[in-house]
Amino acid sequence: MSPRRILVTSALPYANGHIHIGHLVEYLQTDIWVRFQKLRGHRCVYVCADDTHGTAVMISAEKEGISEEDLIARMHEAHVRDFSGFQIEFDNYGSTHSQENRQLCAEVWAALRRAGLVVEKEVTQLYDPEKKTFLADRYVKGTCPFCKLPNQYGDSCDNGHTYSPTDLIDPVSTLSGARPELRSWPHLFVRIEKLHDFLQQWTQQGGHLQPEVANYLAGHFLGEPLRDWDISRPAPYFGFEIPDSPGNYWYVWFDAPIGYMASTLQWCKRVGEDFDRWWRDDGTEIHHFIGKDITYFHCLFWPAMLKTAGFNLPTKIHIHGFLTVDGQKMSKSKGTFVRASTYLEYLDPAYLRYYYASKLPPRVDDIDLNLDEFVAKVNADLVGNVVNLASRTARFAHTTGLSPRYPEDGGLFERAARDGEAIAEAYEKCDYNRAIRLILEASDRANQFIEQAAPWNLKKDRAKHDQLRDVCTVGLNLFRQVAIYLAPVLPRMAEQTGQLLNQPICRWDESKTPLVGKPVNRFQHMITRVRAEQVQAMIQASREPEEAERPAAAQAWDDGDEPLRAEPLAPTISFDEFVKVDLRVARVIAAEDVPEARKLLKLTLSLGGSSRRTVLAGIKGVYRPEQLVGRLVICAANLAPRKMKFGTSEGMILASGSGDEEIYLLYPDKGAKPGQRVH
Repeated sequence: MSPRRILVTSALPYANGHIHIGHLVEYLQTDIWVRFQKLRGHRCVYVCADDTHGTAVMISAEKEGISEEDLIARMHEAHVRDFSGFQIEFDNYGSTHSQENRQLCAEVWAALRRAGLVVEKEVTQLYDPEKKTFLADRYVKGTCPFCKLPNQYGDSCDNGHTYSPTDLIDPVSTLSGARPELRSWPHLFVRIEKLHDFLQQWTQQGGHLQPEVANYLAGHFLGEPLRDWDISRPAPYFGFEIPDSPGNYWYVWFDAPIGYMASTLQWCKRVGEDFDRWWRDDGTEIHHFIGKDITYFHCLFWPAMLKTAGFNLPTKIHIHGFLTVDGQKMSKSKGTFVRASTYLEYLDPAYLRYYYASKLPPRVDDIDLNLDEFVAKVNADLVGNVVNLASRTARFAHTTGLSPRYPEDGGLFERAARDGEAIAEAYEKCDYNRAIRLILEASDRANQFIEQAAPWNLKKDRAKHDQLRDVCTVGLNLFRQVAIYLAPVLPRMAEQTGQLLNQPICRWDESKTPLVGKPVNRFQHMITRVRAEQVQAMIQASREPEEAERPAAAQAWDDGDEPLRAEPLAPTISFDEFVKVDLRVARVIAAEDVPEARKLLKLTLSLGGSSRRTVLAGIKGVYRPEQLVGRLVICAANLAPRKMKFGTSEGMILASGSGDEEIYLLYPDKGAKPGQRVH
């Protein structure tokens, strides 16, 4: 099999928000595919970038009182940190706000002009006279013209009616609260209908798209003339000004996909590669991984732009569905809208890499993160099956080493080696669900062999030393095959396997040749069991009110004085008296019931490093132990230990309320760290 030259991209994350577990479906799917191709010996380069332009970035920067450049630089750093935390490895991670992207946008634009595909039309839109800007659909609210539902966005209402923002009754700008005016401005359009025949052929032939995607495009768009594409926005707009149309800027959806090429160009400059070899050479495969919500742009506009400008067309566009959590849309109020950074505070990234892989099909199906199944699957498949295979044999092989020749195993190694091609075919087709099933079947067979051979019994008989070594040699080689096949999904476990057996995993075909005659290092834990309390702590930490639940800034508050009357303010103290109390941020690392006590829970608090406190807190009945593990609390850390009937309490956690059922723990804001002093 001759090596392939493959360029891979994921959709560019927008610079207006953080990476969350829904985004990670795509980036993990892509990273697994790229790692698989590299393991097969192919030249595979993975590029991506932040999508930085548009009105939303402008508005966010203005609200924060910083420049757009400062906002996107800060978000770029956060995105790179999150991706790295999940072991997602890009060959280049750039930005659409780069000189390379400006250069390539101008090149594509010039080609569209030369082809006669650009036309100018007057567009009438709602205009905010206070902010002096035209309003995108999401920046207008009003009453639906059909069902009269109030407070609806400018493109559709909650009852499913679609309309133009100019059709709204009593529209209001969400940027200033002003009543918008109708104004006209010349926009530039790309007439992709001229490429209808090409797009018909490209989408329906050649296997560039999944069959359901090709059918969707044929049924919804290609059966009639394609609409002209509005490609410009008037100033003010954060983006690139169009060179031959002063005062107009390329719409974000024009320069975003060109960002794939710009990121490639940055990589080429850094490593000394020829850009044309990757984007103008038929010997290069280009694979895009995207979500189904941006199918239209990537399967119609993008091929039209590439064709016109003389660049390589995508070999394949891999489209995936959305993520639900426990069968429902991700929710901030329920805590299921989990940021990547929050996940990493509580759980091993290997868990999510494996769970998503076990669910991902080759089709455009949504996948569900069922939290109970997540815990059960990780513990049963990874810990109880795969890692258990290594731990049951490596502890004996550390003293025996591997046999000088591979022992008889009833054909297990040979069968798993043959399975490698079926597993590879599944990875290639993005059928990760099938790949994982085949890998687990091989691991099951290996565990059955170990169970029957019982090396723990052989260890007891000195006369059976050679037999013990043979059993461990078989078991560890079967485990190594599984680790190779799982390496695209679990790269850290592959590294640990290489360290254990003194032979790094570098190539897929290593699964066909057993290791013999090598020493075995002492077994180190690879993947630990996930606890339901960890998952619940992550969900709890992710909870925040939905936008609709947040009080309006101008709301008048009437809090009443009942708490003050029930418990009047204490006498005034001096500042010096106050600072004697050392209040610290602490993390609850363990929580348990005190069965004999009516109100007490026993909490173990971490103040950072090895500093621990045991605190008895009278919060039973209001908080369950599993709700608290992982949470940050405020602790009075310098109280003298207090001996109580049920043990010694070494501090106090802070709460408000009158007691009994009215107890409200005080939690520090996100970003606080254990050990920080509360001033």
